[in-house]
Amino acid sequence: MSVNITAAQVNDLRKQTGAGMMDCRKALTETGGDFEAAIDWLRKKGQKVAANRSDREAKEGVVIAKAEGTYGIIISLSSETDFVAKNQEFIDFANRLADIALDTKADSIEALKSAKMDGVTVSDKLLEMVAKIGEKIDITRFEQVEAEHVVPYIHGNYRIAVLVGMNKPHAEHIHTAGRDIAMQIAAMSPMAVDEKGISGETLERERKIAIEQIVAEGKPQEMAEKIAQGKLNKFFKENTLLPQAFVKDNNKTVADYLKSVESDLTVIGFKRVAVGS
Repeated sequence: MSVNITAAQVNDLRKQTGAGMMDCRKALTETGGDFEAAIDWLRKKGQKVAANRSDREAKEGVVIAKAEGTYGIIISLSSETDFVAKNQEFIDFANRLADIALDTKADSIEALKSAKMDGVTVSDKLLEMVAKIGEKIDITRFEQVEAEHVVPYIHGNYRIAVLVGMNKPHAEHIHTAGRDIAMQIAAMSPMAVDEKGISGETLERERKIAIEQIVAEGKPQEMAEKIAQGKLNKFFKENTLLPQAFVKDNNKTVADYLKSVESDLTVIGFKRVAVGS
């Protein structure tokens, strides 16, 4: 027996799920007007959409950084197109996901997807967004930092997100310094806080490249070994945070700037995520 689906039912389902009017009417028709079953039907449609688009590259999206006291998170919510990434509803959704990650202290993408959002899991909400927008949408990066004080920073219309972990508890001048450092990290993309954070594999690769360059210039091997260390020191200065020239005052290193704020102030860790990375 056919069930008469009213415009009010369709509108209620559309408001709750964000799906299109025709999809909502079909979901209610297919499920005999059962509201909860219709929501499940739409989620299944979302799964189908996601599967159909699984070969599409989601290189756009937004990155969100948030922190509270000693803990901070970054999430990257990806989309296929810049058009969707700039949509306010998509940005608001990403911010809600970041709030949930911060509140629950999720420690992975899987943990975040298992968390509750409006009475269902984040995974289900993602499927609803896929069904509504028709693009491949997913949480593709999750990072966290714990420190005495964590400073979040978002750069370039949600294109780059940074967390900076300071070694001192919150105070206005500590937070201001952390924000300055976050902007430095966004602009310069250092690999680590200092040379201790560079992997042995990376150091060996850089050393070999330096030696090959020096030998190619006609220098003997034994001299090349010594000159290579100088090149490595330059590599550290350019690619690690504390020895970098401070972008707001090139006459200082980042370490010098931090010491000018407090003599023993430093950064103990950071995370930087860019859209598409």
